Amino acid sequence: MIIHPDERVALFIDGSNLYAAARSLGFDIDYKRLLEKFSENGRVVRAYYYTALIEDQEYSPIRPLVDWLDYNGYTMVTKPTKEFTDTAGRRKIKGNMDIELAVDVIDLSDHLDHVFLFSGDGDFRRLVEYVQAKGVRVTVVSTMKSQPPMIADELRRQADAYIELRDLQQAVERGSHRQNSDGEGDDPLPEFEEQIEIA
Repeated sequence: MIIHPDERVALFIDGSNLYAAARSLGFDIDYKRLLEKFSENGRVVRAYYYTALIEDQEYSPIRPLVDWLDYNGYTMVTKPTKEFTDTAGRRKIKGNMDIELAVDVIDLSDHLDHVFLFSGDGDFRRLVEYVQAKGVRVTVVSTMKSQPPMIADELRRQADAYIELRDLQQAVERGSHRQNSDGEGDDPLPEFEEQIEIA
């Protein structure tokens, strides 16, 4: 992963997309380690995490994750899900965050040198092209090693660089504890329940 030391960097994480990609590879993300990994070389200006929340539930399985991220260096962007019934009469939940993510990338692009987009959604190809035209480098993080691949070919081709999520696994996987200088392991992150998958 090439980040120049003087680069102003921002992470834009499509929460449900990254969750699905990591699960398809059989591991969970440690978001503390993820932020540390990307802060090692460049100057992380912002780290955004986008997710929809089911507001009418007494307990949302993703709420503890949202709260933890909010207190630990991430800017949370959330909105309530919408419930609808499809043509086959099945109850579906919709909570797409693409517009929110795209607006934030465009807004912040004048203050960045490098955008890291954690999503494989091909709908972001035009967004990537737009910020590249402003001189911002874009690296996409997703996976081609799942079945089916989670990265759209047109998004991967448009990006300046592509990082295979499997290649980051050792550095950002939850549960692979490191030793700190006094021989103690890191405080474990809270165990979050599975994130809901939203259509």
